[in-house]
Amino acid sequence: MTDRKTPTTRATRPTGKHHGDLRNALESAALELIAENGPRGFTLAEACRRAGVSVAAPYKHFADRDALLAALAERGYDEQRRRYGAALASTVDPVEQMARFAAAYVRFAVEERGLFEATFSAGLDKSRYPALAEAGQRLLLVLHDAATRLRPDSKQALGLVHAVAAGAHGFAAFVLEGIYTSAREAEDQAANMARLIAADQPRP
Repeated sequence: MTDRKTPTTRATRPTGKHHGDLRNALESAALELIAENGPRGFTLAEACRRAGVSVAAPYKHFADRDALLAALAERGYDEQRRRYGAALASTVDPVEQMARFAAAYVRFAVEERGLFEATFSAGLDKSRYPALAEAGQRLLLVLHDAATRLRPDSKQALGLVHAVAAGAHGFAAFVLEGIYTSAREAEDQAANMARLIAADQPRP
């Protein structure tokens, strides 16, 4: 006989999670699983087990796994906007702004792999998640406004952002896949690539 009392009105959760932090617990668990197995390499049930909550718990906040991924991708866009905005603000030279954006892109992928994968590899239909699409547009606006200092034409400015981001994405993937063993080297290479692209004069 022990003195421990067993609750009769609610089930105990293995990790002692409370409903107040349920959403964060599920998102944190999903990010860990994404970093380990990719955005399609987990189920809601696995996220629940990792978070220490019941399998019915996610439905208080997320309709399904894609809704959870969309929430994480929105966080990813917001975190990128914060990071890239700081990178752009660290210099007044527009070419160097693009270089620092590219380096920050690689750094984000390395330091926030779960968010990076959720943002770019989940294959979500953004038309189903207006908040996600809006977060992406807010991020693009920060980068587009900076790029117009080099490419006053809006279409060319957008092309510059896409070109730099595409190159940086490649270097980020090389780090995550182990092709580059030094994240700093990949950042430097991405920055140099961005300088070349940004300094190149667009064709009329």
